[in-house]
Amino acid sequence: MHRAFHGLPPLTSPDGELVNAVYGFFSMFLKILTDIQPHYIAVCFDRPKPTFRKALYAGYQAKRPQMADGLGPQFAIVHGILEKAQVTIFEVDGYEADDLIGTLARQAVEEVDDRKSAVEDSNLKMENRSSIPLQSSTFKNQSSTFNHLSSGIEVIIVSGDRDLLQLVNHRVMMFAPVVGLTNTILYNEEMVEKKFGIKPSQIIDYKALVGDASDNYPGVAGIGPKTAAELLRKYGSFENLYQHLGELAPKLSERLATDAEQAALAKKLATILTDAPIHWEKAKCDMKEFHRENLGKSFEEMGFQSLVKRLAPSYAQASEEQAKGTQDAAGKKGKKKSSSDNGESKQLGLL
Repeated sequence: MHRAFHGLPPLTSPDGELVNAVYGFFSMFLKILTDIQPHYIAVCFDRPKPTFRKALYAGYQAKRPQMADGLGPQFAIVHGILEKAQVTIFEVDGYEADDLIGTLARQAVEEVDDRKSAVEDSNLKMENRSSIPLQSSTFKNQSSTFNHLSSGIEVIIVSGDRDLLQLVNHRVMMFAPVVGLTNTILYNEEMVEKKFGIKPSQIIDYKALVGDASDNYPGVAGIGPKTAAELLRKYGSFENLYQHLGELAPKLSERLATDAEQAALAKKLATILTDAPIHWEKAKCDMKEFHRENLGKSFEEMGFQSLVKRLAPSYAQASEEQAKGTQDAAGKKGKKKSSSDNGESKQLGLL
């Protein structure tokens, strides 16, 4: 929403409402439907009330500018359109959207892994059961085609917030805009390590060392990105690094020791929770519940003719089926899609 608001001209609806962020949000939403083709989808929002991080550190996000005039009302419009399209929304006072995404990602993966382990041979060792092959959903030259090579739910996080890269693992990837809303990149574990020089699991430790200027909390004074990455590649984790301060150059060791307390706080602030008080319900997020016709009608009401055209094939088909009352056709389509329960990979898109 913020990216769209600041990156697009001040578009207005036929009623004169400012809707540039609404347009940008749903432009990305349609790109997700086309490129990822998720079987399930959920959207997570921040709430205006302070989060638990503010209680941990009073200065958290204190330097962020106030929400721009004209952006706030657009959140309500997006909520309304998503609800009409029967897209599930998650938001909880005291938690950031990142925490909700982290929680849903964990729950979706665990649900499948639990079901899988229940039917496996009881003699199979835990290390073998958890070593599920990496889901190889990758863009072919950043195209819209995914390969589904193994069973289970594959989570695709959609966000421009690089903090969420800490959630990337063998079943979780991140689809992120790079420039604007259309130039995107898909991060898996290997891509994160290639891009940033550290593993996804080390991103929290990295931020503990360097801090985060956008969220307004310090790390260790004098330690920048290059040094932090080098230390983590050598020592593996924040905790192990602090157990080996004696091996470091005196000046570096002194910096780490002096700022140990604020670095530990930075790690807490950087850590995305995966136990927020929400519950992943597959049926509620199933794309079979998604109402394309209502989405198309909302686009028409907003004057988003280009989005109507992008939705046109599926929108027109949904309208025709409803007009003819062809419930059987919709049922067969849903049945065909759900057949991937018997072996194919499925995607959960989290915005």
